[in-house]
Amino acid sequence: MTNCFRNVDRRTFLKRGAVLGGGVIAAGMPLSNAIWAAEGKVLKAAAPEELATLDPGFYTSTYEVNVMNCLYLKLTRYKPGSQWGWDLEAAEKIEQVDPTHIRFRLKKGIKFTSDHGEMTANDVKFSLERIIKHKSDSMADLGSLDHVEIEDDHTGVIVFKTPYVPVWTLVFPYATGHIVSEQAVMKATKDGGNFGMKPPAFSGPYVLADWKQNQYTLLTRNPDWSGPKPGFDEIRIIPITDTKTAERAYLAGDVDFATISPDSLATFKSNPPPDTKVEEHPSLRYIWLGMNMDNPKLKDINVRKAIQWAINVPQILDGAYAGQANVATGIIPQGMIGHREKALVPSEGDLAKAKEFLEKAGVSDLQLTIDCDNSSLHSIIAQTIQAQLSQIGIAVQVNSQDTGSYVTIGQESEGDRWKDVQLFIRNDGGLPDPYYYTAWFTTAQVGIWNWARFRSSRYDELNDKAITIEDPTERAKLYYEMQDLLEDSGAYRFLTNGATPVVYRTTRIKAATRPDGVPLYVDFKPPSA
Repeated sequence: MTNCFRNVDRRTFLKRGAVLGGGVIAAGMPLSNAIWAAEGKVLKAAAPEELATLDPGFYTSTYEVNVMNCLYLKLTRYKPGSQWGWDLEAAEKIEQVDPTHIRFRLKKGIKFTSDHGEMTANDVKFSLERIIKHKSDSMADLGSLDHVEIEDDHTGVIVFKTPYVPVWTLVFPYATGHIVSEQAVMKATKDGGNFGMKPPAFSGPYVLADWKQNQYTLLTRNPDWSGPKPGFDEIRIIPITDTKTAERAYLAGDVDFATISPDSLATFKSNPPPDTKVEEHPSLRYIWLGMNMDNPKLKDINVRKAIQWAINVPQILDGAYAGQANVATGIIPQGMIGHREKALVPSEGDLAKAKEFLEKAGVSDLQLTIDCDNSSLHSIIAQTIQAQLSQIGIAVQVNSQDTGSYVTIGQESEGDRWKDVQLFIRNDGGLPDPYYYTAWFTTAQVGIWNWARFRSSRYDELNDKAITIEDPTERAKLYYEMQDLLEDSGAYRFLTNGATPVVYRTTRIKAATRPDGVPLYVDFKPPSA
């Protein structure tokens, strides 16, 4: 079993430069005048990122998947609401036959557009196996998937080499679970490879009508769709990478759904705009301070523990999130298998204990650097840590840099910069399975995404074992221990999982989101529905 799989944020950072927030909004041109004249039943939403591909086998971000959910069907789909769960979508039935075999039966009559025929089990086989054939970065999402056996036109068996429990939460209802037309993709690409932003066929309730890079994505009803009628005639998605710009777009009426920043949440709650609902959702992100254990200044565990104990997490969250974010107990967020009730180091820390660790290390006048990207959030976090460490005599220089540069600092493939890394701030995203969090800290990830260069054979063993255990209670015990191992190394100080507050206009829409606030556009309804 591979020790890693792709994360929606990491590869996005590598493949894209910064996109200017706002698109046509930033140019000062109202969206209604710049793009569309007619209204009707229209959903207008802001998205925090631009699209790079609409090929589910080669996806790079959650925001692409949000659009794909409208265009293609999957065997199962996430349920909207406050609890994680899934419903059948393209599958009429799906069952775990034994630990390595899952049988599915497709609903009959699902049509691909452009006369590409009915969806069959062969399309499911093609959609999954092409990811492995072309060695897509998404391949690791599939875990130990080996192949798909066809029983008849609508029935097949998905075969794994070893048990892979996350298939139910990470594969079927998410990106790589989308089913594309074998006939259409082979005709468009010749070899079944990445079709990028030119999907050759659709099977969902919407089709891609138009896309202008850094401006908008326009979806319209699929005329071949025979399922339940979607709530809107059109979905207009505007990429606005800056949250404050998205807030202004919402206030101006340019969009009717947007994610807002946690530091704006209190204002929106106390004085909401007219006809606005404000929702608070727990985030699946994890924000943390890491330490490069191989750096000479941080090799002594007593130095690392001094830093851990000197950091007051609530104080950081008051400054960076206006107190509107939770205190993390580890990398796995609340509500998920493996979430710890508390961290080993108390959230407020203890300056006296921190000084004791420094004395034990025999270190004085220590000077360190802390790397972060140049976002205001991370700058505030880094500067607060800088002030806190000064209280135990550690001088810290903050190195802020653009995201494209920062995201590679710990990677050996990018040169020797990793050797100079000391402290760093990371902000990573996840999905509703603990494996999406733990895989990045294995020995195999040292020099790739394991920037702290933490090594533990026990951790690696637990990471491989945990994905084979179906009993959630027994599985959780392994993740508790893994997070203890991380924290015991002294190389990690877990800060927060952040928050995902959203706003939407109740006179225009009834919003539907995953439990973490990510929109499920196909489930949005007009207010009268």
